[in-house]
Amino acid sequence: MGAIYRREVGAFFTSSIAYIFLCVFWLISGFFFVQSCLYYATTDMSGMFQSLFLVIVILIPLLTMRLFSEEKKQKTEQGLLTAPVSLGGIVMGKYFAALTLYTIGLLMTFVYAMILSAYGVVEWGIVFANFLALFLMGGAFIAVGLLISALTENQIAAAVASFVVLMLLFMLDNIAALIPVQWISTALGYLSFRNRYYAITYGLFNVSTVLFYVSVAAIFNYLTVRVFERRRWS
Repeated sequence: MGAIYRREVGAFFTSSIAYIFLCVFWLISGFFFVQSCLYYATTDMSGMFQSLFLVIVILIPLLTMRLFSEEKKQKTEQGLLTAPVSLGGIVMGKYFAALTLYTIGLLMTFVYAMILSAYGVVEWGIVFANFLALFLMGGAFIAVGLLISALTENQIAAAVASFVVLMLLFMLDNIAALIPVQWISTALGYLSFRNRYYAITYGLFNVSTVLFYVSVAAIFNYLTVRVFERRRWS
């Protein structure tokens, strides 16, 4: 797994993907920081963190679109599958590489918090809780994008499909409200990523939220491994 991880991290930074992702993420998050914190002269960062949810939905497909689709396009997938590395190691190496770049982007939120701390009292507990929520939710979304990338050889198609799926997850509670069958509506509401995340931005952090995001990431990474197990023996 270590070799795959180093290879993918290097590929991010030798291509333009890492720089595009970080620049766009920092520019947009900086805009929301100015608009929700500096403009109103407040140390309450909840407005900025709420806005970052949709930003992540849009940007994560940039990280995941090439992870496996590029292997198929460049005809290197068979070499990867026959390498002396387990399929789980391949998937997790790529997953953690994307998660590392995503985490680098998230660290900017602490820079914003330190800027605010120079002018007032910052609720660091809420800042850390929101950072953890963004990290866990991003980890789940990256796993979703990784599976979609494994199902196609076209990077653009992988990015668009990932964006559509993540938008559906973003709007899950809205979809639930339109379904007249109560138990289905309740089940979809329970799976809402947005409700769980927004609750954390208001300081309502609980263990079930952590387990939810970790479980989603584990399930989709497992499905990605299964895709390659079938492909290896086909």
